[in-house]
Amino acid sequence: MRILSSRLVAARLSYYPHVLLLLTSGIYLALSSVVALGANIICNKIPGLAPRQRVLCQSRPDAIIVVGEGAQLGIDECQYQFRYGRWNCSALGERTVFGQDLRVGSREAAFTYAITAAGVAHAVTVACSQGNLSQCGCDRDKQGFQGREEGWRWGGCSADVRYGVEFSRRFVDAREIKKNARRLMNLHNNEAGRKILEERMRLECKCHGVSGSCTTRTCWSSLPAFREVGRLLKERYAGARQVEPVRASRLRQPAFLRLKEAQGYQKPGDTDLVYLERSPSYCEEDAATGSTGTRGRLCKAGAGAVSVAADSCGLMCCGRGHDTHQYTRVWQCNCQFQWCCFVKCNTCSERLQVFTCK
Repeated sequence: MRILSSRLVAARLSYYPHVLLLLTSGIYLALSSVVALGANIICNKIPGLAPRQRVLCQSRPDAIIVVGEGAQLGIDECQYQFRYGRWNCSALGERTVFGQDLRVGSREAAFTYAITAAGVAHAVTVACSQGNLSQCGCDRDKQGFQGREEGWRWGGCSADVRYGVEFSRRFVDAREIKKNARRLMNLHNNEAGRKILEERMRLECKCHGVSGSCTTRTCWSSLPAFREVGRLLKERYAGARQVEPVRASRLRQPAFLRLKEAQGYQKPGDTDLVYLERSPSYCEEDAATGSTGTRGRLCKAGAGAVSVAADSCGLMCCGRGHDTHQYTRVWQCNCQFQWCCFVKCNTCSERLQVFTCK
């Protein structure tokens, strides 16, 4: 079939505007159908998506890549924060957008949900600021003059964290389908992670003036480094609050969470991480709890690491003991340039010991 150029088609149909309109509409609908078909195929192949997430994926296929990057950002940060612990945030089982869904409503599950929700909000906000997502950009509300007495004004591209948080809320929270206590726990921790991100937004400024003076400043809001978000959520993890559901009188479904063993119906704080069940030991491999076990894990031995350090062999190996491995590390050292023209190095070596859990 012969394909005509767009200019030729427009010229031939210039005397038939109603035909041109119909043809243009047909091409647009055809392209839309192709895009929609591609989105359907892609979104249907992504494992672990809830029905509402799949619908959102099909309507915003450009955003699903950013969502995956944000979830991975959260998982990477989780693994960094817990790299020395028995539980090291390893994703087991079926790989989904959010890694493994921890079945036990523990402190670790609370951290995982909070950090991934914050990661998605962070990634979406960055993508908006960089112009990589449709329907969003810089924060339009932060435009014009502000703080004239202080000599500064809004300028540049302020990160639209509200859009990122709202998108994270729509997508991440959509996987909570069952109306049970675990749903309330997950939703609370999701929101706590996003709120920590919002609260750590910072103001950055650039000076303007003659000869380096700072007579006026242009300022914009910026996202915090995600490592800072991870550190703050790790602190919340250490002080996580155990909660229990309060059920509605008629439907007997969990209505909200209250602090366990507290007087009255005291609710947790907005940025508190909450959990329903005590954490397992994570000493042995167990896919149900998200534990890879500690056999073969590196640990620290010696008088200085016996008691409280999370990666000490006493704690990491769960009383099973550890193996000692010796090896020699060899490398080139004391390298000097010789005239002319080569580099002469000595060979250095050291004897090392590493310890792994039995």
